[in-house]
Amino acid sequence: MKILILGGTGSIGSAVTAELVAHNHLVIGLCRSQSSAHKLAALGAQPWRGDLRNPASWRAAIDQVDVVIQLAASFEEDMAAVDTAAIAVIKQQARHRNKPLRVLYTGGCWLYGETGEHAARETSPKRPIPAFAWMQDNAQSLLQDPKLTSCIIHPAMTYHEDGGGVFSRLLSQAASGQPLEVWGSIQIRWPLVHRRDLARAYRLLAEQPELSGHYNVAAQTGVPMRAILDEIIRRHLHDGAYLVRNRKYVMFKYGNWAAGPTLDQQMRADKIQTACGWRPEVSDFTQAAF
Repeated sequence: MKILILGGTGSIGSAVTAELVAHNHLVIGLCRSQSSAHKLAALGAQPWRGDLRNPASWRAAIDQVDVVIQLAASFEEDMAAVDTAAIAVIKQQARHRNKPLRVLYTGGCWLYGETGEHAARETSPKRPIPAFAWMQDNAQSLLQDPKLTSCIIHPAMTYHEDGGGVFSRLLSQAASGQPLEVWGSIQIRWPLVHRRDLARAYRLLAEQPELSGHYNVAAQTGVPMRAILDEIIRRHLHDGAYLVRNRKYVMFKYGNWAAGPTLDQQMRADKIQTACGWRPEVSDFTQAAF
């Protein structure tokens, strides 16, 4: 298949690009700099110079592909407007096609809000944190468009060997001997998935255009923050000191998106396992490199 990926050089996007190329798909990656173009080329993709914020620069690429994957996110103040404009262009271009365009859109576990003792499934109510409420609207817009066949992928908190992913802040603090900064509470849980396993989920869903709807991707339903700290402490011979920052503090310091990592969440991924045969290769984060 021919696949356009938006955000193909990011932390998750680079793994998705590599996974698609490894399975003989032709991948076109949007890039706005020469360094990003080199990175895409090194991954085996074809760079398409343009800017997500300027849909006119990549609109024509949609007409050349079977699938569009939206993984781009700036975490800047205009993120909602940029994403909404991108979705509008994808929908506009799909109107001219003879068959529906396949679209994979990235949601996230934070759209479920606090789950506590309940493990979120795809049918669970969505209670997104305010910073990402717009994402739910865009997802619904894609699912309702008859010219598209769309999947909304909800990744768990994602980690990897290249800087740690969701663990990066804690790893940096541990390496420098600082107290580990816990956001929210030591009692919270994070659903987890390794980047390579998440990339495989994107590839499997791209390859099955008859599937649509919401799909959670989590290898571990909900890992206690205490267990995450213990593993990082063990690996770095850290003294175990930590401090807790409440939600109000981290949102003030880092922005409204920072409410996400303070949530106590659990999330199941039975649906994608049944539909695609997806199984995580890394089912325990303590056995992975990060």
